[in-house]
Amino acid sequence: MKPSSPISFTSSSLAPSLPRKHRLSPYLFTLLIFIFFVSVLYGEDFMCIFGQLEPTFSLRPTPTPEKNKKPQKLAFAIGKTEESCDVFSGKWVRDQVSRPPYEEWECPYIQPQLTCQEHGRPDKDYQFWRWQPNHCDLPSFNATLMLETLRGKRMMYVGDSLNRGMFVSMICLLHRIIPEDQKSIKTSGSLTVFTAKEYNATIEFYWAPFLLESNSDDAIVHRISDRVVRKGSINKHGRHWKGVDIIVFNSYLWWMTGLKMNILQGSFEDKEKVIVEVSTEDAYRMGMKSMLRWVKNNMDRKKTRVFFTTMSPTHAKGIDWGGEPGQNCYNQTAPIEDPNYWGSDCRKSIMKVIGEVLRRSKTPITLLNITQMSNYRKDAHTSIYKKQWSPLTAEQLENPTSYADCVHWCLPGLQDTWNELLFAKLFYP
Repeated sequence: MKPSSPISFTSSSLAPSLPRKHRLSPYLFTLLIFIFFVSVLYGEDFMCIFGQLEPTFSLRPTPTPEKNKKPQKLAFAIGKTEESCDVFSGKWVRDQVSRPPYEEWECPYIQPQLTCQEHGRPDKDYQFWRWQPNHCDLPSFNATLMLETLRGKRMMYVGDSLNRGMFVSMICLLHRIIPEDQKSIKTSGSLTVFTAKEYNATIEFYWAPFLLESNSDDAIVHRISDRVVRKGSINKHGRHWKGVDIIVFNSYLWWMTGLKMNILQGSFEDKEKVIVEVSTEDAYRMGMKSMLRWVKNNMDRKKTRVFFTTMSPTHAKGIDWGGEPGQNCYNQTAPIEDPNYWGSDCRKSIMKVIGEVLRRSKTPITLLNITQMSNYRKDAHTSIYKKQWSPLTAEQLENPTSYADCVHWCLPGLQDTWNELLFAKLFYP
């Protein structure tokens, strides 16, 4: 588009014959002069204000990046993964040399719900599998590099018990090189903090299964079947995440209550609550967008990194992998070998929502796509080998399949690989 021709003023256009009613009002002239001086004096402040008010959604097309402009280097990156390498696409290979990265008994931070050997699991096969990407190798996890990177910083996992397992796995991968008197762990409500004193660093876990405020926010008492999530309420939890340098979100399993989800329009304090039912996909999309808004407003893309872990599969239906009806993860000791396997519990519609929301976002978030690789690991769940929440009935004891936990994972095990992928994407994006 050609620019408009400049307006030229001739002597006749300024002649006294111009009708008086077209002259600039002295009051308007004074106002314009005032606005001009204020904009000069406070222009930067105005830009900051308007920058904060930038709408979340824009109908304008994304501007085309300049050809010669170098992509901005992500914080903490020290190298780069080959473009041809998808670290999330690969296979599990047997490895009795480098696996497991630690022993269950030597990491005192593993919750009794994840200590499978202590609770009688007869085999250790699940510990000896290493993830091998198809066209490259994962960089070896370096505990010293990780701790030095965290020196003077905070790293936080936010989400449900699956993210808590990942948090514990990270501590187990690091704690051996920290002197005994230089580390501690403390839980207060929803927040658990592991401190490496010598490094002035913390690795933290914050319980928020929906990320948004919900009626399942109590870190201990949260077994509620009729789950309700409050719309637009991420700041209730988000105020505890501010100042974090590396944050790892997850949220999936708690949304899976069926085909619908209860969304609270007002406040949990309201006497008359307005609750509407929406599809699980729309509710999940709402949660993802709230997370992105929080990240945009609170994380410095030049200094911080944000990760999102995709859904962790369950293995509750043996017929998915060709097993018998009624079979599940109980007594499974080997991974699934079919490279195209996808369990029925993993909603592809949810993966589609994640892809759509993150693709449209200008907020830089690194996706940890652990779903496919974890789908193969029907052998890695805690199954019946864990501390039980309540005493088992005689009927349950006669049928172990009926109370097998096919959601959570033994440690050491699969979730150590999740952290190895996090390590790879943190330093070699």
